[in-house]
Amino acid sequence: MSSDFEGYEQDFAVLTAEITSKIARVPRLPPDEKKQMVANVEKQLEEAKELLEQMDLEVREIPPQSRGMYSNRMRSYKQEMGKLETDFRAHLLDNTERLERSSRRLEAGYQIAVETEQIGQEMLENLSHDREKIQRARERLRETDANLGKSSRILTGMLRRIIQNRILLVILGIIVVITILMAITFSVRRH
Repeated sequence: MSSDFEGYEQDFAVLTAEITSKIARVPRLPPDEKKQMVANVEKQLEEAKELLEQMDLEVREIPPQSRGMYSNRMRSYKQEMGKLETDFRAHLLDNTERLERSSRRLEAGYQIAVETEQIGQEMLENLSHDREKIQRARERLRETDANLGKSSRILTGMLRRIIQNRILLVILGIIVVITILMAITFSVRRH
């Protein structure tokens, strides 16, 4: 994924360099060449916008935790694109067209703000889900700890009973042995 993004970045850099060079030459061209150059620059600006859209799609494919660096780069490229368009139109357009472009840029800015808000909302929802998972895991851990405590007490009680039973068996065994020895001793004395 990042190799596609980097390829788009390289294409964008080359394209914007060409556009910048052509924009600087436009004012000095004769009218017939100027018209052709303007058409050419407009076409390249559209190509640059398409590259930005492709890059934006690539960034959206990146997991949210890794998206920050690419999002910052995208903002920078969008600003660069906006500057190119502004420079181009500053050489060519009259005030009415500039106002229309400004309004479009405001709409685009609004759209970016809406998208940013949506991304922020998604991140908050993800954090909320993660928080719930952590709380459930804590509860399970507490329950497990309580169960381990109960198990430990039960095992300790069982161990005491086993030791008591063994002591009783040893005592009974000693009593049986003493009884047998006494019986043998009494029977040998009688004969």
